[in-house]
Amino acid sequence: MPRQSRIDAPGALHHIIARGIERKRIFTDGVDRDNFLNRLGNILTETQTACFSWALLQNHFHLLLRTGTTSISTVMRRLLTGYAVSYNFRHRRHGHLFQNRYKSILCQEDSYLLELVRYIHLNPFRAGIVKDLRGLNSYPYCGHSCILGKKTNTWQDKDYILKLFASNKAVAIRRYREFVKKGIEQGKRSDLIGGGLIRSAGGWSAIKALRRIGAYQKGDERILGDSDFVKKVLAQAKDNFERKYHLKSNGFNFEKVLGRVAELLDLKPEQVLAVGKYKKTVAARSLLCFWATSELGISQSELGQKLKISQPAVSLSVKRGEQLVIRHNYSLKA
Repeated sequence: MPRQSRIDAPGALHHIIARGIERKRIFTDGVDRDNFLNRLGNILTETQTACFSWALLQNHFHLLLRTGTTSISTVMRRLLTGYAVSYNFRHRRHGHLFQNRYKSILCQEDSYLLELVRYIHLNPFRAGIVKDLRGLNSYPYCGHSCILGKKTNTWQDKDYILKLFASNKAVAIRRYREFVKKGIEQGKRSDLIGGGLIRSAGGWSAIKALRRIGAYQKGDERILGDSDFVKKVLAQAKDNFERKYHLKSNGFNFEKVLGRVAELLDLKPEQVLAVGKYKKTVAARSLLCFWATSELGISQSELGQKLKISQPAVSLSVKRGEQLVIRHNYSLKA
């Protein structure tokens, strides 16, 4: 069976799990972990991707991210590729470091955000890396210590999580700590990483009970949420796919989008591609970047090569382009 494509959209919450090939180690020591975190922080900052929770273990890691204008696939490709190259160089090894496909689960935020934060942050405890909660509180390679204020990560949005517990910071930290402690009693939460329909309904027993009364639900392995959320996400993904397919079937490629942008802003195509800070040119390149990524699915790294600018610059242009479309009601089709 062919594997399904990833589902993503600006503002989507993703639980990411990436494992070493054949479940081998991907972190040998603190130098490797620090290298990984430095790369992660830089990429999240450049792409304006929010991080709520994370944990590094010996042969895998967990991330809880909310995408900005940069797709989750672009963020993860930069992170995994860059780290693998540096790891192989340092340890004088060759070949793949990670399994070919990381796991990405799009999550219903209202129902699962705090549960996932707790689940991810308890991983070092469940794996035996730390002996107890006291050890977890100071463990440097997990986002838990950052939320408690024992470590600072500018790229981790701890304030967003704490405000869900209380407006007063001290009270919020105390309640968060109690919330994590209660999670130990729950054991391993396979419902948070298993099949979409099973997760959504509360396990196989719940699924069978629903089916006995003729209540069928919509489920998908790539999604964590209730049936309505799953249906909504799949419908949006289908609409996006059909729109992109329709555009490509009508001859829309990079050159045609470039021509449309030039027409809208009364420029020549070569002026749009020209490097410079002329206001109209900047607007045109921003519009080009937004439509090329959102409508054609061109990666930001590929766009950077075409326009001779950095990936972070492309990310900013995409955001500006989206604002231009909203403000002026621009349409890709004439």
